[in-house]
Amino acid sequence: MSKSDKDGFTTGNLHNDRRDKPEHGVLHKAIHTSVAYSYDDARDLAKVFQGKMPGYNYGRQQNPTVNALQSRITRMEGGLTSTAFATGMAAVGSTLFALLRAGDHVVCSAFLFGNTNSLMNTFRNFGIEVSFVDTTNAENVNAVIQDNTRLVFTETIANPVTQVADLEGIGELCKQHKLIYVVDNTMTSPWLFQPKTVHASFIVNSLTKYIGGHGNALGGMLTDTGLFDWTEFPNILDLYKQGDPAMWGTTQVRKKGLRDFGATLGPEAAHHLAVGSETLPMRMDRASQNAQQLAEFCQAHPHVKRVFFPGLSTHPQYDRAKRLFKKPGAIMSIELADDVDCFDFLNKLRCVVTSSNLGDTRTLAIPVAHTIFFEMGAERRASMGIGDNLIRLSVGIEDIEDLLADFAQALA
Repeated sequence: MSKSDKDGFTTGNLHNDRRDKPEHGVLHKAIHTSVAYSYDDARDLAKVFQGKMPGYNYGRQQNPTVNALQSRITRMEGGLTSTAFATGMAAVGSTLFALLRAGDHVVCSAFLFGNTNSLMNTFRNFGIEVSFVDTTNAENVNAVIQDNTRLVFTETIANPVTQVADLEGIGELCKQHKLIYVVDNTMTSPWLFQPKTVHASFIVNSLTKYIGGHGNALGGMLTDTGLFDWTEFPNILDLYKQGDPAMWGTTQVRKKGLRDFGATLGPEAAHHLAVGSETLPMRMDRASQNAQQLAEFCQAHPHVKRVFFPGLSTHPQYDRAKRLFKKPGAIMSIELADDVDCFDFLNKLRCVVTSSNLGDTRTLAIPVAHTIFFEMGAERRASMGIGDNLIRLSVGIEDIEDLLADFAQALA
């Protein structure tokens, strides 16, 4: 173990670039905008393309600035290696595209984020069977596992109704059945939870959200934990069964997903996300604390019918969230009373921003049924617990007195 590996989460992240000895002693890896790389010996270029020598071949697949960000996230998640993508959805889609085949079966959370849900349904058009189940109980996953099941996908905390998956139970099932276990860690971030502790094979993070934290750059990351035995997975192409078997899965994702699909993270965005990540623990702690107080305030307000937040003792998975996560996070939703118009309420908020993003330093709010989950239809929304008066809140780091006063006047 190197000296830097013994550092704490924040210290290690702050000094990650510097310890890789970037050019001229700078503290952050420089923004490398070149998409082409030269070699004095043409044989070296061939070796890089064939994976026989480390190096850069083309900007769609590798970039020094992006590689530095990948190193940061790998360290945060305690993983083996990470692969960056242009967005979180690109990370999910490219991974599934690279690893699944027609005739395969996937088990997913029934409470998946709307775009991920849409993507899973699209894969059905290409001969991949998808089962949506309530992942708050691992037995629901176990009940639908088939001989052709290849992968289980769930989120730590569901967006927007905050169901907390049975992450430990599903991890044990995936170990038993030798299934790829993909955990989307976006809502918790590596600071609050490391999915490797529940035997996740892959970890997805939308860097746009809490890791970047400032709403100024899109990005996604796939982290391979090194726990999955790729020699047991039937879909690895013979071409990629070279070298360390622990890298076979990531190699195929990088070649058939990142390279062939081309959802490349740009160096400028990678730089913004890397700098933003340095304050993740402080931002996440403050936002989680604010969310706890705001949730308690809303729960006691007569114009709020229900509050969905894992930090409340009334939440169905409160004990699980308390056991697994450092804090319950900063994502919450409130269902307004029937006689309150959700649009009027949003328009009255003064310091809360009406926006579809989350994980920002600012508190953001959005009417769920009318926007991000509108395409699902009323029946599917109802099955997910999403009512017409549901407001999703991504709580920021403002002074809590200002947030409480803003909600008090808007609900008055």
